[in-house]
Amino acid sequence: MRTNIAIALTILLLVGLLVLMQPGEPPDGTDESQVVVVYCAHDASFARPIIDEFERRSGIRVEVRYDEEASKSLGLTRLLEAEKENPRCDVFWNNQTLGTMRLQALGTLQPYVSPNAERIGSRFKDPDGYWTGFAGRLRVWLLNTGHVSPANEETIRQILAGDSLRRVTIAKAQFGTTLSHYSVIAGLTSLRDLQTWHHDLIDRGIRVVRGNSMTRDLVAEGVCDLGFTDTDDAFGAIDSGHPVKMLPVRVGPDSQTICIPNSVAMIKHCPHPDAAKAFIDYLLRPETELRLAKSSSRQIPLGEVESESVPQEVRGLQDWAADAIDLSAAADVNSHVLEWLTSEYIEK
Repeated sequence: MRTNIAIALTILLLVGLLVLMQPGEPPDGTDESQVVVVYCAHDASFARPIIDEFERRSGIRVEVRYDEEASKSLGLTRLLEAEKENPRCDVFWNNQTLGTMRLQALGTLQPYVSPNAERIGSRFKDPDGYWTGFAGRLRVWLLNTGHVSPANEETIRQILAGDSLRRVTIAKAQFGTTLSHYSVIAGLTSLRDLQTWHHDLIDRGIRVVRGNSMTRDLVAEGVCDLGFTDTDDAFGAIDSGHPVKMLPVRVGPDSQTICIPNSVAMIKHCPHPDAAKAFIDYLLRPETELRLAKSSSRQIPLGEVESESVPQEVRGLQDWAADAIDLSAAADVNSHVLEWLTSEYIEK
């Protein structure tokens, strides 16, 4: 009898496995047309509430894959390159616009002009609709006001002209917005000029660390006097009560700022195009930009929003963003800059 029971249980188990393996609707009964796959390089702590709200309002289930902190969005960009011939992703929400532009050049994206993209200025979106920018960050100097006085641009120039940069810090340029910063410099001048500038910083002892948050902490704690970072990290130090001040990094003959938007793009031949359009439309609403502006990261609205709803400290950033440099030239050299930096760090 025990043998018969064992056989019966085995048969039931096999039948159950076969049922689970049959194609059809997902386990939760969701219609596959009501699913969108999103690769998201933005911080999950800020992106997840927006995604959750989209699911509640639309009834569309979002399968999201976040980047790894170590790769700073580069990992997802490379994954999309690898999946180009057999895409799994529908929408790429990137926080590094140059990576999105690189995917466009590789033919990985398809155009979609969202009706909500009309309120975004032309400098922050592709004219043919391959990507749209929103909610930007600025490259800034962070100064420790206890060590640097007066904390102004002239003082920054004096520090950078000095013989030693041991009390200045910058993040490793192979990832993140420092890569974008380097690409902007190369786009304004040349790759050779960028290399000369970089090696001069190294030769004078600039402190290279893993990321922008580390540069922020070194300046906030007084280990360094000055650092390259972004507005979101700078606000982290300000909110913590550290004696710091931020000023915009300006580049080129016209002293323009470096604004790095979030961007959203639709993947070519994506599995769920209708759901992808719905998600892009939702992300590009003014409410999304305002929500990110009111978050601790203080993302800068790049489209028309109710000015009274923008936090006071972000309104000044909007003025800086109005001076932003066009990123097209930086996008043209971005892959060359990345190739050089990769070899540079491998050699060391």
